[in-house]
Amino acid sequence: MSKRNNFVFTALHIVAWIIFVGLCIEAGALLVNFVFSLFKPEVVQHLYQKLDLSNIYEHSQWAYFGVYSFILAISILKAYLFYIVITLLHKLDLLKPFNTYVAGQITKISYYTLSIGLFSYMAREVTRGLQHDGIDIDKLGEFWADSQAYILMAAVIYVIATIISRGVEIQNENDLTV
Repeated sequence: MSKRNNFVFTALHIVAWIIFVGLCIEAGALLVNFVFSLFKPEVVQHLYQKLDLSNIYEHSQWAYFGVYSFILAISILKAYLFYIVITLLHKLDLLKPFNTYVAGQITKISYYTLSIGLFSYMAREVTRGLQHDGIDIDKLGEFWADSQAYILMAAVIYVIATIISRGVEIQNENDLTV
């Protein structure tokens, strides 16, 4: 492996770690917001992203817990997705990249990416229904604005995972014939 490829791979690993840490901080901050909104709602306007959903809480507690559950699930899934990416990058051997571990991890990445996309789409539709009831949901759009992108990305990643799985099969067959 050349020095340039090794440098790019190391840089990607570092970027993945930075994104993972950022997503973990976001998920943790949203969780703290949720807990504070239950016990001390007047402080929420001073917390992370000033995510004040008190108007939804006043309208319906079930809607509030549902919307916040979507927000937390999406942020936690994003963080876990990058955890899987980090473990893949850590255990990936570029001299022999086609193995069952890599194929399994990439397939898992596609599943979690699809889950993020589907949760985002469902959350957007639920909040759209709340908007018809006159509830302001402008602050929530940033949490699930990219649902179609995640669904499309999941399909592309799944195709790549399938190709790698086939590559593993061909490599194993070649190893047996030699």
